[in-house]
Amino acid sequence: MEFTTLEATSRATGKRAVKDARLQGEVPCVLYGHHIDPLAFKMDARYLEKLVRSHETPLVKIDLEGNSWDCILKDVDFHPVDDNVLHADFQVLQAGEKINLAVPFRFEGTPVGQVEGGNTQHVMTEVEITCLPKDIPSHLIVDISGLDIGDAIHIGDLSFDDIEFQASDSQTVVMVHAPRVIALPEDEEALEEGEEGAEEGDEEATEETEEE
Repeated sequence: MEFTTLEATSRATGKRAVKDARLQGEVPCVLYGHHIDPLAFKMDARYLEKLVRSHETPLVKIDLEGNSWDCILKDVDFHPVDDNVLHADFQVLQAGEKINLAVPFRFEGTPVGQVEGGNTQHVMTEVEITCLPKDIPSHLIVDISGLDIGDAIHIGDLSFDDIEFQASDSQTVVMVHAPRVIALPEDEEALEEGEEGAEEGDEEATEETEEE
């Protein structure tokens, strides 16, 4: 479990303060937890963007004017057009208290079925889990090398120490499809047969002409 340290600055609340923060290249954020009052702050958008785009569990140590908290990036709002981060919520981790969070999957290996021409579909890229802060994984490794065409891995097939999945056992995580076969519509098949017949007729007429 590794934490990324981010420097933060207190901010005022309200629409004007939020707009000013964004104009300065910062993202307005909120930190909250069971035993602390919500804190409004802002941080450099570049560092937050890097955290959000990471393929690891977003564990963060927020340094705010002499105080620090171990947190999980809990929620992010994105701009509907340019996809930039508009706002972020951080939940403080409390030792001994379980937390719900989304953890990414990391798939390892190339499925046997894919080597044989099948198509691998990653149905889930992350999963909601419950665990203690000390047991939060950076990611969950799933070996998919043994999957043949038609095989799949479901949540119920996975087992990791000290975590509980918040998804149904029947939920598909990854599967290998048979290769697609494009079937021609009946009218196209008939057209091709007609063209083949016409070609054969042309060849016969040519042969008869040459014999004469």
